[in-house]
Amino acid sequence: MTDRRAHWDEVYGSRDIHAVSWYQRRPDMSLAMIARSGLARNAPIIDVGGGASTLIDELSNLGYGDLTVLDIAAAALRHSRERLGAAANRVTWIESDVLAFVSPKRYALWHDRAVFHFLVEPAERSRYLERLRASLLPGAQVIVATFAEDGPERCSGLPVARYGPDDLHAAFGAGFARLESAGETHLTPGGAAQHFTWLRLRWRG
Repeated sequence: MTDRRAHWDEVYGSRDIHAVSWYQRRPDMSLAMIARSGLARNAPIIDVGGGASTLIDELSNLGYGDLTVLDIAAAALRHSRERLGAAANRVTWIESDVLAFVSPKRYALWHDRAVFHFLVEPAERSRYLERLRASLLPGAQVIVATFAEDGPERCSGLPVARYGPDDLHAAFGAGFARLESAGETHLTPGGAAQHFTWLRLRWRG
């Protein structure tokens, strides 16, 4: 956990946040899937690995009022808090490795565009899913994105796991019903095309 934290603090502390490969000016796919989830504006939502993402800005502007951002990197969270200004006080910010996360509450929506594909070891994925299940309300939804089967093999110098929709659903297990899947081609700030797999799931618990 310490090595991961040092890696991501170095990334966010040394690079222009608008130039990293995963930067999105507006997270359109995330917003579209959240809209289709039908969640009430007061439903508790957590963005996992969302430290410097603008998703939380967009959700706040849309009137979602119970927002949490979890990230391992203090520097990433600091970027977002500074960007949001006074509005940051309406968001819960948690600095933690998701594999060690002990949720203070349960959520109606768990969003992850940043973390799951970095978990290349089965034990890491198992721990992630344990933390996920412990953090969800009954019937909660999960939106997860990973690199697709023809996506990059590495990101930010780290190896990643790549998934098609069926493989990704299987990784989450029978406790999750598949509501929708989608593919996305993300254009990095440098103009490279990266293919992503997206799923929206419902927790049967």
